[in-house]
Amino acid sequence: MPLAVSISSQCGLIDSTLVGETGAAAPHGTAGDRVLVLGVGNLLMGDEGVGIHILRQLEHKAVMAGVRLLDGGTGGVNLLTELDGADDVVLIDATRDGRPAGTIKFLQPECVGALPRGLSAHDFGLKDLFAAAALLGRLPRIHLYTVAVEQVRPMCTELSPEVAAVVSEVVHTVRALAARLAGIGRPRVMEPATCAVRTNPAT
Repeated sequence: MPLAVSISSQCGLIDSTLVGETGAAAPHGTAGDRVLVLGVGNLLMGDEGVGIHILRQLEHKAVMAGVRLLDGGTGGVNLLTELDGADDVVLIDATRDGRPAGTIKFLQPECVGALPRGLSAHDFGLKDLFAAAALLGRLPRIHLYTVAVEQVRPMCTELSPEVAAVVSEVVHTVRALAARLAGIGRPRVMEPATCAVRTNPAT
């Protein structure tokens, strides 16, 4: 079961709870929402937790109908039931792909095998999750945002300046995509698989 760690910005304390544990924060939205925004990462490993930092920022925005936000911790097949009812999953994760820290990349992998190599340390858990969903015929469309990181700092809850600088941009972009995917009363036009790469100007 993945570890969902929340951080108080005022006191810096860490509150560790397991996803699904009694007393754990409920995901924003409801099971069965058409769009699932899934942030994954480890908040105790510095930049490796950028996906969770971004999800935390999204949680402070206005609720969008049909969109569910979920802290997936370090991922894994235990999240399989969370995919139920979702047509689209917007996944946010760190990657060590050799690009400068803060580089944002967007992909729409059409199958599990198309998931990029170099995702953060828990990438095998994510691939197992989507492979299991595919075997069960429940694989949603995947929209993947990655933020490049250059180093992982154990027992560190802060992002590096290069990675922190792009959090707001990813929050805005993810929110816009989720709203479009969950559009009610509008035809849903899916764009072909694309790859957009932007390098943080500060690097």
